[in-house]
Amino acid sequence: MTSYFLTIDNGGTNTKVAIFDDQGKQIAVSAFPTKNRERQAGFHEANLADLWQALGTASRDALQRANLTGDQISGVTTVGHGKGLYVLDRQHHIFMDGILSADSRAEKYAINFEKRIHDIYAISHQHVMASQAPVLLRWLKDHEPENYRQIGAVLSNKDFIRFLLTGEVCQEVGDASGNHLLNLETADYDPQILAFFGIPEMANNLPQLIQATDQCGVISAEAAEVTGIQAGTPVFGGMFDIDACAIATGVLDNDKFSLIAGTWNMNIFPNDTMASEASGLMNSIFPTGKRLIEASSPTSAGNLAIMIKLLMTAELRDAQDQGKSIYDDLEVFLANTDATFAKLIYFPFLYGSNTDPEATGSFIGLRSNTTKSEMLRAVYEGIAFAHRYHVQALLKVLGHQPSVIRMSGGGTNSPNWVQMFANILNIPIELVSSNELGGLGGAMTSAVGIGLYPDLETAAAHMSRVKARYEPQADQVKIYDQKYTAYLSLLTALKGNWTALKEFQEGAEQ
Repeated sequence: MTSYFLTIDNGGTNTKVAIFDDQGKQIAVSAFPTKNRERQAGFHEANLADLWQALGTASRDALQRANLTGDQISGVTTVGHGKGLYVLDRQHHIFMDGILSADSRAEKYAINFEKRIHDIYAISHQHVMASQAPVLLRWLKDHEPENYRQIGAVLSNKDFIRFLLTGEVCQEVGDASGNHLLNLETADYDPQILAFFGIPEMANNLPQLIQATDQCGVISAEAAEVTGIQAGTPVFGGMFDIDACAIATGVLDNDKFSLIAGTWNMNIFPNDTMASEASGLMNSIFPTGKRLIEASSPTSAGNLAIMIKLLMTAELRDAQDQGKSIYDDLEVFLANTDATFAKLIYFPFLYGSNTDPEATGSFIGLRSNTTKSEMLRAVYEGIAFAHRYHVQALLKVLGHQPSVIRMSGGGTNSPNWVQMFANILNIPIELVSSNELGGLGGAMTSAVGIGLYPDLETAAAHMSRVKARYEPQADQVKIYDQKYTAYLSLLTALKGNWTALKEFQEGAEQ
């Protein structure tokens, strides 16, 4: 008898409810945009009551699309964006908005904490980012003390959604370790970390830690009413979305890299040892027990969506009038242009940078005859260059090239963009059959959780299949190497020189 698994995958840009069978076949998916409220510049928040209702609607829609009833689901898993902050009060009620991973309100805090990171790096093995939970908690303590005092439970995104489904408050180890909450030597909370961030009183608000495949409650009667999933259905720990995508694509050791081109620019590989402090890379606990080496920043496909709105207002309207997607037209455009087409460079820093925290999105090389089409292609290329910047940092730690990169995220919906990535990285890229990889990774978690497979490695062997491979094209690689040299040179020249512009921007907004 076939088993079916439902995954709620809450990303920073889009949220999906996906259903898979026990062989990894994608049965149905229902998606909606993750609503992002920006009450001030740099604040990226989600209304949690609205999110819950939208999740319920999407869950019922996915079941209907799959022609399944709620009692046919064998297990449920939540997958979510890492970092950010989701809190409950002392009675475990919602009282404030969730904070998304693109949030940059605590940027200056992160810069100052990073200057002292050596004090705790030996236990946390993390560098500091503005959207990590402890940094945001410290910002709340200083700027919204009334909210800070109410906090009774600190959760990551997918742990919060699991709470909505079950009423149980737990935090999965992988997400917590990537959110600067754990001692990676002990895989547990550590008061030294909380003291470093100046939030020692949060120690009593950190929930019980669980593993990705542990059962953490069942669908409650209330959640059954909202989602259509039968009450009593087991719910499992789940994963940080980068872990889920890596496992779904069969990236289980350092022979392969996982690259996610989504809201965030994520580049990772599992390893037996951790990256050093000097590498500038992040470490976290991978669900298989290995350590995950991560190079990431908010510099990926989220930039493309914004630039399309800015540059292609008329084209967007025409596509809508014709009942088609603007991305269909862009795919034709990419197919008919190449590395020689755009004569300018784009820095994809609309949400933040991977070099200088003060840097902002920029075009360099505009001339009187530059076309809008050139600018758009430069955006695609600039995002891939930002990934290359991170991949090269990973290669420096690993010491050799991986045999292949398995790619996931919204960028994989464009075959021509995937080919561009292969050319810019000069490494073969493979895609797997499912296009909802966070959902597939979650389904593997459920499959192990119910005992169908003994471990995630076995689940991946049975549920993940490669569908396409993109080889680097030598002529394009040569041109992109020249462009990347220019990209890197300009990036280096500007590093440390963005402050005056940032001060002016902030002053003009006040």
